[in-house]
Amino acid sequence: MTSTPVQQPSRAHRARDLSQLPKAHLHLHFTGSMRHGTLLELAERDGIVLPDSLVEDWPPELSAADEKGWFRFQRLYDVARSVLRTEDDVRRLVLEAAEDDVRDGGRWLEIQVDPSGYAARFGGITAFTDLVLDAVRDASERTGLGMALVVAANRTRHPLDARTLARLAAQYAGRGVVGFGLSNDERRGSTSEFAGAFRIAERAGLALVPHGGELRGPRHIETCLDLLHPDRLGHGVRSAEDPDLLARVVDAGVALEVCPVSNVALGVYSDLTSVPLPTLLAAGATVALGADDPLLFGSRLAGQYATMRAAHELDDATLAELARMSVRASRAPEDVRSAVLADIDDWLAAPAQ
Repeated sequence: MTSTPVQQPSRAHRARDLSQLPKAHLHLHFTGSMRHGTLLELAERDGIVLPDSLVEDWPPELSAADEKGWFRFQRLYDVARSVLRTEDDVRRLVLEAAEDDVRDGGRWLEIQVDPSGYAARFGGITAFTDLVLDAVRDASERTGLGMALVVAANRTRHPLDARTLARLAAQYAGRGVVGFGLSNDERRGSTSEFAGAFRIAERAGLALVPHGGELRGPRHIETCLDLLHPDRLGHGVRSAEDPDLLARVVDAGVALEVCPVSNVALGVYSDLTSVPLPTLLAAGATVALGADDPLLFGSRLAGQYATMRAAHELDDATLAELARMSVRASRAPEDVRSAVLADIDDWLAAPAQ
């Protein structure tokens, strides 16, 4: 088991521009990627009245420490989803998400979506998936960003729905869909009941990327490892609370999609200095920083690197290794991976400005 030492930055290292650091983005939700300005514009177009927390009080103050807090978070997410009314709205969201990632140094994006949340308005889960994949191809061509889709089931819905989505994802394996996930409040439902859906996705060769280890602690991570066989864990940050479990995560090669700003916003940690990134890196964990839902948390991809640099005084060698980890944990094609890794080395080798 190897570890990544967390080094202190020199003044020169601090000057390197993190928006120029090439990186992959592996934890970004579809509606949550929407620009705030786009939300306001689409809502005004259709006369949708948004809550104050999505208008003048944005970004909203959130906490998911209890069921009421999560319900408020989910309600805001559902309101945001409701402004997507047309195919052009979907295409705009995907293009803008790509543009924002490119602006932040993104070179590969795996955007996560639950098609069942949009099926009623867009002709069913297959039609909606076709639409998103076409939008992804177009956005990739226009921006140069490599992109793929992760289909995610909702753990608050019936496990049979998850199997339907897993079969859908399997049909598109190798045609733009690279992974299968499980999202929403991990305190809801029984993880064991979703194991069948993950076996379908596993047989199709998809990356298995369930949420786990954010709102629930180490024991739920154990359940995910035992039953869902993840390649990556959405969040997984609370593995830091159990050294033996963290060692198991490292030995299994399971990457952790850590989203620092959302962890603090949802009350998992009190502040950014409490996010245990140094503990994870010291143990040898593979960590891919992600923005989760910028629309609700107000911070995009480069912001995750910047906050961790400031909170833990990371030097640029450590930040470059975090970027490399994101690429290695991705399902990007080998030529893309090699090119991005080489460009990360160039970023680090270049003199600080």
